[in-house]
Amino acid sequence: MAKTCVRFAVLMLGLWASAFSAAAPLKALILDAQGKPLADAVLTLAGDSAAGNATPTASMDQVKQEFVPHVLAVHTGTRIRFPNSDNIRHQVYSFSPPKRFELRLYEGTPTDPLLFDKPGVVVLGCNIHDWMLGYIYVTDDPWSAVSGADGTLNLDVPPGRYQATLWHPQSPDQSVTPGGSIDVPASGLQRTWNLTVEPLAADTPHAPETSGFGDAFNKAVRETQK
Repeated sequence: MAKTCVRFAVLMLGLWASAFSAAAPLKALILDAQGKPLADAVLTLAGDSAAGNATPTASMDQVKQEFVPHVLAVHTGTRIRFPNSDNIRHQVYSFSPPKRFELRLYEGTPTDPLLFDKPGVVVLGCNIHDWMLGYIYVTDDPWSAVSGADGTLNLDVPPGRYQATLWHPQSPDQSVTPGGSIDVPASGLQRTWNLTVEPLAADTPHAPETSGFGDAFNKAVRETQK
């Protein structure tokens, strides 16, 4: 019995190692039309393989009255938690068709994560803090990642041919941009994409300066807690 268990463990380890070694690194650089690194851009890949980087749960935090991350990409069917790491309450909501919901004024982390089972863009807001804005990009594609401040992102995918798509909160009409076909060899691939985005509107809400809004902000918080 013990030998059988050992053989099974070795077999499973070998299969895991084989699958891991079969993954090829894709390093992408996302630039805007002016050639500057573009943060918060979503890259998704669809190919012959059905496996992907889907995770059963994800997290959209609230830190210093901002959604963190600003853009979260998840696979369809992911359950997302909305922890509140601030020492004040938030009331998170979305009116987006893929997921309409409201988490009434709360601190800490709600008990149950929310299921995001429809693809599309979910825009997040806070009823208490108008400047808070976040995005959840829900995709059926098996692989997805979001670019960092330097415009780069990394994905490990099986070698093969993929269809790429790109999205950014400032994409015209928030539309998805086809990224064309790419061939990822076993040795990996480095690829650059350029994405056209619109400038932020001049009236886009921003968090007030701490020194200028303290009394009014604290009063508003007290009013919401009554």
